Amino acid sequence: MNSPILGRDTDQHFGPTEWGMSTMVALSWGASFLFIAIAIDHVATGVVPFARLAFGAIALACFPAARKRIDRSDMKRVAMLGLVAMTIPFYLYPLAEQSVSSSITGMINGSIPITTVLAAAILTRRAPSGRRILAVLIGFSGIALISFGSVGDGKGASAHGVIFLLAATCCYAFTSIMSREMQVKYGTLTVLLWQELFALLFSLPLAIPALLSDETTFTWSAFFALFVLGTVGTGFAYVVYGTLMVRAGAVRGVIGVFFTPIVATILGLVFLDESVSIIAVVGMCIVICGAYLTSRPEKVTA
Repeated sequence: MNSPILGRDTDQHFGPTEWGMSTMVALSWGASFLFIAIAIDHVATGVVPFARLAFGAIALACFPAARKRIDRSDMKRVAMLGLVAMTIPFYLYPLAEQSVSSSITGMINGSIPITTVLAAAILTRRAPSGRRILAVLIGFSGIALISFGSVGDGKGASAHGVIFLLAATCCYAFTSIMSREMQVKYGTLTVLLWQELFALLFSLPLAIPALLSDETTFTWSAFFALFVLGTVGTGFAYVVYGTLMVRAGAVRGVIGVFFTPIVATILGLVFLDESVSIIAVVGMCIVICGAYLTSRPEKVTA
């Protein structure tokens, strides 16, 4: 994993198109925590990753560009990406939301840009610039304020739930770096579909007993939540996210994740009756500032 392009910004200007793509990612993934919370009220945890992967794969397969072959020599790497980037975190999120509110889950998910910078530094053996470190720390301080200001009476997070969420963010961070070469080689849609198919296969051992469990009952609300979670959050949003990674680079590509706590907080306020303080509003503004600073490309020295 010593390719010089891993984790590095591209020369592509981060303009209105890239900001629009980042917004779509933020809306889709920010809402995913609400849909997970709805689903786990009616189905066992193992059903969630299987259902969202199944719906997501079907959505991706509708695109002819996704239905291409990859070299046999790259199969193991894509399978590994499917396991680490999808199967594991897709299971960890609903598992964590058994004891962590959906808004706090979204807030912790906002730490992905921080872990991505760290992952890029580790994989490329290149230290991030002081400006980028400062930008990420600004974003993290905003996320911390949102978290502090959004926890209402009776809301909180267990220690093991937070550990599950941090583990999931690390999975996303490292695989966002590692998958970029494959996406450049084969195209975003092709790699994503193969990843989801492998991840779907890996999720079967947990999905089968979960589907047969007494905890799982069919309701239209759960079906709708999983359908949207899969087709939009795991289908369309991943296409946009993967395309953004190729256009802007791995670090700038995760800017939309900065805004997922904002979306999660608003949805928690509207649908889950969670309160939002002025501190959280200030935190949202700081997050936006951090996202803007992160979007500025690094200076490349000769």
